[in-house]
Amino acid sequence: MEIGPGEGALTDALIDSGCRLDAIELDRDLIPGLLAAHSLKPGFKLHSADALAFDFSTLRAAGGERLRVVGNLPYNISTPLIIRLLGEVDLIHDMHFMLQKEVVDRLAATPGSKQWGRLGILAQYHCDVEALFDVPPEAFRPPPKVQSAVVRLAPYSASPWPDCNEPELRRVVRAAFAQRRKTLRNNLKGLIDSSRLEALGIDPGARAETLALTQFIEIANATDST
Repeated sequence: MEIGPGEGALTDALIDSGCRLDAIELDRDLIPGLLAAHSLKPGFKLHSADALAFDFSTLRAAGGERLRVVGNLPYNISTPLIIRLLGEVDLIHDMHFMLQKEVVDRLAATPGSKQWGRLGILAQYHCDVEALFDVPPEAFRPPPKVQSAVVRLAPYSASPWPDCNEPELRRVVRAAFAQRRKTLRNNLKGLIDSSRLEALGIDPGARAETLALTQFIEIANATDST
């Protein structure tokens, strides 16, 4: 599945590989050119649709093969789209995206860094995340003013945290990073109290960016029981 084929530069190479390809394009002005170039090629299907609202389950092959998702994602939709796809990981074998480098840095971030936040935590909860390589501005025409990078996200075949309450994890992480400069005590007020955090070995006066993924999972499971 290719998201946002644009004028079809990557589409050409994918079709030439012999794969079955479903492409999702929102810009209707690009549809005629894509159809003219590829509509007669076997295994190609173009969907004029918004990827943020698309039902990805309709693309799963009859044999049950999971999707391999690729795309050069525009910055303005990259975060909501990746979060949406993380909710569909049962359908997905892997994802390869070219993104603005700062988004890739957030996906592959580690605790304690300024890049560590909601996007990286949710991505790493569901997937093995690997930043593959940078793409300099001169690789594009015209060259953009930002650096790009390619990232691979491979959903785990079995969750390392099968007992995690995922809906609660999403709620906790959203609240914890709502105001990055505030402490867990303040951001998680109403979800879990300071004494419960201390019982988990977590300092209520710490900021969210200092916590590891496993600690957020512990908080999520504790809020579910309070």
